[in-house]
Formats: sequence, structure tokens, C-alpha cells
Amino acid sequence: MEAFEYTDRIVLDDQRVAVCGDWHGNVGWLRTLAKVLPALAPEVTTILQLGDWWMDPSVTDEVFAGTSITRIYVTLGNHEPWSEITPLLERRPGAAVRVSATTWLLPRPARLTIGGRSVISLGGVASVDRLWRISGAGWWPDEAIADDHVAKAIEGGVADLMMTHESPARTPVRAVREVLRTNPMGFPEETLAESQESRARVAKVWDAVQPELLMHGHMHVAGGRAKKDGRRVASFGRDTMQGGLAFLDLSTLRLEVPTVQQMRAAAFPGE
Repeated sequence: MEAFEYTDRIVLDDQRVAVCGDWHGNVGWLRTLAKVLPALAPEVTTILQLGDWWMDPSVTDEVFAGTSITRIYVTLGNHEPWSEITPLLERRPGAAVRVSATTWLLPRPARLTIGGRSVISLGGVASVDRLWRISGAGWWPDEAIADDHVAKAIEGGVADLMMTHESPARTPVRAVREVLRTNPMGFPEETLAESQESRARVAKVWDAVQPELLMHGHMHVAGGRAKKDGRRVASFGRDTMQGGLAFLDLSTLRLEVPTVQQMRAAAFPGE
């Protein structure tokens, strides 16, 4: 992976953007999005991707060539090629790095301004499947949210919008709470404890930064709900799933989630 450009300042004029949950390197899903986005939201030029990205950047450029999408900003997750990403981020600490014509990888943490809204991105997470993967090949310790990430995120002050891969602890989203309660994949206690600590770190930043909306991936379930204090959390589905794509209005911070049927009709008209 190559660094083409670094920047410490991201200010976008977009009033409406696309937001996506986990992609998992799924080129077929990207090709679907490349058909869906121009049909459902031709004015949208920017994608905010919420981690477990792991795409081939050059293929991403090819897929979105000829569409309105010109920028993709990635909040990094756990299933990423950290052995390639970490050296790029360490070359310019705190800066976003452009790895293709369209794709930017965000540092941890990152501060952006989109449509006049203050935005914080806090990538990273603990892999509950770590013990089932090969260290240095399918899993890297770099994925973890470190104390330094938390401190720098809090130091930056309040924000309107927060993007993470990990869910916060004490989430109000019922679908996420059910996954955590039932552990349907049977993950071991050791990594469940690491995951709990990871969520606590996200929650620490969430409580300090007080965003109106927090958006995250990772849990592979779509859902949203507000806490009693009004702060909202939106959990995104993964590639191919309902809730894996939404459109965010920056003026209201409201999400519009197309159904699978709407996406299919847009991607394959006439079928």
C-alpha cells in the first residue's frame, strides 16, 4: 500500500454523504454500491466508511470510476492489513493518508469538518475472534484502541458527530445489546473481556465528546436508538446486509436507510 498524500486538515462542504458499515474487502458489494449510489443519491460525492474496510485501493478506484463518488474516508476497524497501514500512519502522526485516487485512511483519532459539522473519528477495536486468527497474518495488536488515542480524542473537545468501528459500552441499541448478551458465535471469555474493555474506551470518549450522533460498524447488525440524554447511536450492517448503507443529512444529522429492495431496484433496474 502506498501513500500518495497526507493532510492534517479535512474540511468538506458536503451537506449529504453516504455512510457504510463493514466492507470486508468485498468487491462485489462495492460494485453494487457503485450502481446504487448514483441512482439513489446522484448528488453524493463522499462515502464515510466505518471500518473492516480491507479493500484493494486501486480496485476501489476502478469500481467507482465514472460515478459521482470522489472521496472515501475510512475509520479503521480490526480486520485491516495493519502491517501495511501502521507504517503509513506513523510516517505522519495525526494525519490522514490518501492511498488511492479516492481512498483516505483516517488517523486515530481524527478531526474533520463536514457540512459545517464538527466530526471525530476513533478507529480501532478488539477482535473477539483473535484466538481463531494467525498473529501477523489475520490479526495484529495494532488494532486496539490505545490510551493515547482516548486521551487525544478527549483533548480535542466536543463534536457533533462521532464515527467509530467499535460500539460504545452501555449502548442503547437493542440489536447490539442482544448480540452481546447471547454471544451467538461462541467467542471465548478471554476475548470477550478484551472486547468489553474496547467498548469502555469508546464510551469514555463518547461521554466526553458528547456527539449528537455516534455511528459504528463491527457488530454486523443494523439498528439505532437514543439515550435518555438525547444522544443517538446508529449501528450499521455489514456488506450485503440491510442497514449496510445509509445517507446522512449534515444539517439535521438524520440518517436515511434504503431497504434491500430499493437498493436492488436501483442496481438492477428492469429485473
